[in-house]
Amino acid sequence: MDKIFAKTPQKQFEFDEKVADVFDDMLTRSIPYYKEVLSLSADFALSYAKEDSNILDLGTSTGSMLAEIAAKAQYKINLYGIDSSLAMIKRAQNKLNAYGVKATLVCGDILKEDFIPSSCVIANYTLQFIRPMQREILVKKIYDCLEDGGVFIFSEKIMCEDKMLDFKMIEYYLQNKKKQGYSDFEIAKKREALENVLIPYSTEENKSMLQNAGFKHIQILFCWVNFATFIALKS
Repeated sequence: MDKIFAKTPQKQFEFDEKVADVFDDMLTRSIPYYKEVLSLSADFALSYAKEDSNILDLGTSTGSMLAEIAAKAQYKINLYGIDSSLAMIKRAQNKLNAYGVKATLVCGDILKEDFIPSSCVIANYTLQFIRPMQREILVKKIYDCLEDGGVFIFSEKIMCEDKMLDFKMIEYYLQNKKKQGYSDFEIAKKREALENVLIPYSTEENKSMLQNAGFKHIQILFCWVNFATFIALKS
């Protein structure tokens, strides 16, 4: 169970061994409707993926997204996952092995790794950890690796451009975290650790970034307060 921030952290948030140990619990309790977002992402990814095509999961963490896709696939799909944390990759491999899922996992920097031509690229709660200047470059790289008719699906914590509404949304989200069993101390310390590490965009900024990369068909698949899942089609 996630108790990482029950004591004062000594450093900024990073995806190290301690985080990897409790990451699935952390995501389920910290991200509203996390499991539903995985299911939705898998359904739409498979609706665009042809048989024997490639699906690439960026920031694959413990492999939950790949496991969800494999469980729903009715035909052969080639699954690939990239994550910069070796601890995460090890847990992803163990999880996928336990489910009998075949996937190619790479421990590497998604800004530097070559992307295989894909029918779908997924990045759930990943872009928000990429610096803005590099984020734009990464999304263009994703666009370029997609086949015509392919899709980019990604989920993000988002901000509201209206400061008063943004405050209300953050407040509501933090109350939701308390309902999941996190203390005020844990919530405050995690926010402190994530400062300048997780940098959210607004809905408009995310859409503009996609358009600048070349995407013309963009839609929100799911939204809860300050979390959203986007889909962008390469035509």
